[in-house]
Amino acid sequence: ALQGEHPSVQAAIEDHYKPLGPGDQVPGDPVAICVSLADKLDMLVGFWAIDEKPTGSKDPYALRRAALGVIRVVLEKELTLRLGGFTPAGDLLAFFHDRLKVQLRDSGARHDLVDAVLSEGADADASISPLEGEIRQSHTSHNDDLLDVTRRVEALGSFLATEDGKNLLSGYRRAANILAAEEKKGTAIAAKVDLALLSEPEEKLLAGATDRAEIELTDALLNADYQHAMAGLAKLRLPVDAFFEKVLVNAEDERVRANRLALLARIRAACGRVADFSRITG
Repeated sequence: ALQGEHPSVQAAIEDHYKPLGPGDQVPGDPVAICVSLADKLDMLVGFWAIDEKPTGSKDPYALRRAALGVIRVVLEKELTLRLGGFTPAGDLLAFFHDRLKVQLRDSGARHDLVDAVLSEGADADASISPLEGEIRQSHTSHNDDLLDVTRRVEALGSFLATEDGKNLLSGYRRAANILAAEEKKGTAIAAKVDLALLSEPEEKLLAGATDRAEIELTDALLNADYQHAMAGLAKLRLPVDAFFEKVLVNAEDERVRANRLALLARIRAACGRVADFSRITG
């Protein structure tokens, strides 16, 4: 200040090491924020490049603190920062994910929801459409955006706290368990749902609801509107319940059975576009 430096330069010099701990404030000035992030990312990338990482309880260079500092700045200042471009050194992004889990858990988030969001999604499924594959890839490719991950975790937690969320999770698990059992036995599953083979009102209703939910999910995920995405999934709850109450999945007719399994695969894939529901333990 005595040298007549710009106020932003003064703030950056004072604040670029912040936050030094959980009780410390993050920088507020834009220049200070940039310098703070650059300092911490440079240190982390450098130590990862020479394979000098924290091990167990030992962290002599305070790298965990540096990563938590980046996370706090990004989240508290609501910054969209794709860390993939800044973290070329091996498993540094995974280190950020581990620190993010700690941060979110300390703020009250469930660890299983964080795992579900960060997971690469459900197991590969030959029945998914190219569009579903594209959205699934979009889902995984944003895992280096920590603010985006946090918003997805928050939206998923809010959704699962509702009756629609709880019941859809139960329906997902039932569908996933049936599919896993039939896949293990080598049962044929149709590549796509054939509308002409749908005979029961409940399976027709579910097919239509799935079409609409997929359209809503596509729009919501492309716009990172996760509340809208959860609302799209919520509309599957009643049709899924009705389907399992009235429709026999393992019908005697092999074509009908394969078609109904394909319908369940679409439900599994739709949920997988939001998070890996198989990792949710609650």
